[in-house]
Amino acid sequence: LSLTPYLFSPLIKLHQCHQIRNTLYRPFCFQYLYFDEILNDRRGQFPIIFPVLEAEKENKMICIPGVGNRQLFGIFVSKHIISMDFAFEKAQGFPFYTYDEDGRNRQENITNWALETFRSQYQDQSITKWDIFHYTYAVLHHPHYRQRYAANLKRELPRIPFAPEFWPFAIAGKRLAEIHVNYEQQPEYRLKHLENKDLPIDWRVEKMRLSKDKTQIKYNEFLTLTGIPLEVFEYRLGNRSALDWIIDQYQIKTDKRSGIVNDPNRLDDEEYIVRLIKQVITISLETVQIVKNLPDLGLPKD
Repeated sequence: LSLTPYLFSPLIKLHQCHQIRNTLYRPFCFQYLYFDEILNDRRGQFPIIFPVLEAEKENKMICIPGVGNRQLFGIFVSKHIISMDFAFEKAQGFPFYTYDEDGRNRQENITNWALETFRSQYQDQSITKWDIFHYTYAVLHHPHYRQRYAANLKRELPRIPFAPEFWPFAIAGKRLAEIHVNYEQQPEYRLKHLENKDLPIDWRVEKMRLSKDKTQIKYNEFLTLTGIPLEVFEYRLGNRSALDWIIDQYQIKTDKRSGIVNDPNRLDDEEYIVRLIKQVITISLETVQIVKNLPDLGLPKD
């Protein structure tokens, strides 16, 4: 795409600060996006999912691979626009709310029919649409579900079964959604810092490296983080663990054609990446534990 004067002139005139949005480019990796119909090709349904900044405060979206995905099935929940190649191929989002493009006329995407069906199935009138949203999020994490329907999940959208019990899944799914959406507010896992005393304190990262035994991250020449539990790597999003996504995305990259440098280091928060590593370890461990404790789905064992 060439930014000719014909194209560039209206962009300058129409520039609006509120169109600069936080997007979840990869798991646990924000990037800024100028959300505009001229600059963004194939915006899909995002103009009615997150039409305005206020929608990011109340809406949540379950993200899964699209039909034809060749990678492992994965799932994540976001309150921001995601990349089409988020962590798996042809990522699709299923939001709780949709809106008009001006942010008005909010509508719930779980129908009243679905709500009444769940209430009838479990003989429980206290079930809400948010409970169903969280139930779905937990079910799609269940290892038996993913294993049994692995082939189906590559060629069609998931179908949600009725588990013998509703609330264990709804409660687990709510907690999973909380820690995945609010990952920057989670506690930091305690890692040991091995510091090179011959060098000044340095929080900048260029490219991190994971040790062969996966218990250490060489953050830079000054700092190595050690004491990573191997269970962390059981939490996977697509073909990578959550921690592997951090190591892959938080590095300095230079575009060969333009020379533009993508630098993840933050001048206003030098320790952000170290803190994020520890938070993602906490999230991974809790996710693995929650998933292991999910009750039986009542599916055939073959």
